[in-house]
Amino acid sequence: MPKKRSGGGLTATQQAAKFLGVSVLSGAVLAGIALPAFGALGLAAKGSVESFDELPANLKTPPLSQRTTILDAKGETLATVYSRDRTVVDLKDISPYMQKAIVAIEDSRFYEHGAVDLKGVLRALNKNAQSGGVAQGASTLTQQYVKNVFVEEAGDDPTKVAQAIQQTLGRKIRELKYAIQVEEELGKKKILENYLNITFFGQQAYGVEAASQRYFSKHARDLTLPEAALLAGIVQSPSRYDPVNDEAEATKRRNVVLERMAEVGDVSQAQAEQAKKAPLGLKVTQPKNGCITAVQGASFFCKYVERVFKSDPVFGKTKEERAKVWNQGGLTIRTTLDPQAQKSVQDSLKDHVYKSDKVAAAATLVEPGTGKILAMGQSKPYGYGKNETEYNYSVNSTMGGSNFGFPTGSTFKPFVAAAALEEGRPITQTYPAPYEMPYPSQVQTCSGKPWVNTGNAKLENEAESEVGPYALKKAMELSVNTYFVQMLADIGMCPVVKMTNALGVVQGNGDKVPEVPSSMTLGSTGLSPLTMASAYAAFASRGMYCTPVAIESITQTVGGEKKSLEVPKSTCSRAMSEKTADSINTLLSGVTDSGTGKQAGLSGRDNAGKTGTTDERKNAWFVGYTPNLSGAVWVGSATQKVKMTRITIGGVYHAQVYGGDTPGPIWRDAMTGALEGKEAPRFNMVDIPNPEKPRDENDKGNGNGNGNGDEGFIGGLINGGTTTGNTTGGITLPDNLFQGQTNGGNNGGGSRGRG
Repeated sequence: MPKKRSGGGLTATQQAAKFLGVSVLSGAVLAGIALPAFGALGLAAKGSVESFDELPANLKTPPLSQRTTILDAKGETLATVYSRDRTVVDLKDISPYMQKAIVAIEDSRFYEHGAVDLKGVLRALNKNAQSGGVAQGASTLTQQYVKNVFVEEAGDDPTKVAQAIQQTLGRKIRELKYAIQVEEELGKKKILENYLNITFFGQQAYGVEAASQRYFSKHARDLTLPEAALLAGIVQSPSRYDPVNDEAEATKRRNVVLERMAEVGDVSQAQAEQAKKAPLGLKVTQPKNGCITAVQGASFFCKYVERVFKSDPVFGKTKEERAKVWNQGGLTIRTTLDPQAQKSVQDSLKDHVYKSDKVAAAATLVEPGTGKILAMGQSKPYGYGKNETEYNYSVNSTMGGSNFGFPTGSTFKPFVAAAALEEGRPITQTYPAPYEMPYPSQVQTCSGKPWVNTGNAKLENEAESEVGPYALKKAMELSVNTYFVQMLADIGMCPVVKMTNALGVVQGNGDKVPEVPSSMTLGSTGLSPLTMASAYAAFASRGMYCTPVAIESITQTVGGEKKSLEVPKSTCSRAMSEKTADSINTLLSGVTDSGTGKQAGLSGRDNAGKTGTTDERKNAWFVGYTPNLSGAVWVGSATQKVKMTRITIGGVYHAQVYGGDTPGPIWRDAMTGALEGKEAPRFNMVDIPNPEKPRDENDKGNGNGNGNGDEGFIGGLINGGTTTGNTTGGITLPDNLFQGQTNGGNNGGGSRGRG
């Protein structure tokens, strides 16, 4: 005898009313009596409708939610995500055994009756009266399909789901009317196909194809007789007849199905008996839902793709519209992720930083000229356990990253240099750059109101031996802090603001970089590796900045039809002249050749980059590029509480961590693997004349006097003007130019950029 279906609990009176109503309606349908008349029969009950005619004429069938597959750039699967694990298939791709088994056990007269089976209703009424409960249902396969449509339409809303399955006469009336419509419009074979694709088979599997893959790791078309009988038996109560958790109960239920198939003539008794003796033969494929299951260490990139989809208006005007499309699924998303580059990034991170270390590392690779994100990884895996995290350290907070990004240190200095070159400063620009000095007393901002230094703190270089004057090339190689603060005082902050805006440089929280000297030179503001890699990619592409993109194409399958969806495109714009970009490339090549980034240098191809380390060594960076690949590596603590001194990272002890000795080698190894077998284009280098040697001490202070005193120190330095004040190394310093410093924090003086 069939088991009680889930969702029971009705009183005997309710059951009687239910089946009486169904019987009367069924008889009316079969007899061709006008259905509107039933509004006068007093059949309305709690949850029912006032009149049969008040129901909408057509059943609105929502597209079945399916799994979404996320692919890498080569077409290999990274992950599958879904609200319902379902793959819709045609009836011809479902085993005949499966088709017969589900009809035999759920509605053996399916091909003989219409939308309602009166004999089945009467039989169920009799059985239930004898048992005093609900021992047998009366719904046809068509009615069950309609109910499943209601459930599908409810989605994941528990209130709507409860309404869709509520045991009321009103729901039964709705179900009946739509069943009649479905029978007329679809026909038996299409109804069976739809039913097998929509129904739930337990273990997160919706539809027979997903169920076949889950329990037997095969396609639905390849199901054998005993396998088909097992799946057909699950439908009545997926939790009770779950073969994974209760093999004995599932076996008994399978054998009931086989016996029923023999009774209705689908198989011989001998075939049924032989199938009953077969083991269940499970070959379970565990559910792999969500980005946490992504291969190639691409979980964080996968989540980034999901967030792009849910936030970009190209996929829907509102958040709700985008979420609906995502949850409906059926998407095949080809991304920009290059498997070779991704493997190289993950291998490098694993080699240099252990997931159990006190600090973490994140790396992102971007293609210059296209904005394509080719790789994204980090040392701590995606997850919720020990030494795991769900935060993507490579991106901004709105895309799943840290709240503010991470201070970048001296990797910010190339932006200042690019701004100065765009303003007309020569590539040989020289400044005094003492070891230590006050911040400027004031610096011009974009608002026209100068930033004013209200503190007394001082600025210093990494090493006491770093004493100017320096020309730009050497200052960049050694990462001389005082040089770049003096450059900022010369050009003002507005040119740097314009440059960073053109390069898409924003803080991790999405705000603009504040107009204070420490943020505008020494990288005291938090940025993300993706932001830095994309900005540096503009140097590689000779001044063209391209917004980062992660999605190449999307195909959506709805109702068996495939259509292409529009996807976000990278927007490329000129951030600086080719000459400026070529000049920065030449300057930063010196960093990897003989400067602070020497340990990061690549062999056999042009490369350039910049190191960065922040106050108390809480963050270390290396951002670099070749003409065809840009990458940023960050090492530090997400909480910003770990000082990287006297620390072991990746099994290597560091008295002090530098941008060149920890993130630098990660970048080198990641880039080497990513570029293996790829072309090695060259930079367009510019000639940088050797600067004149500093004048002898006896000559100091003897400028040629052609400038006027109104230009102040910077004007006199550039144009040969005379000023009053102290002199150093042949360059005259006014007494009050670099007085004071800010008190740190948002007014920007308390940060030391390090190489």
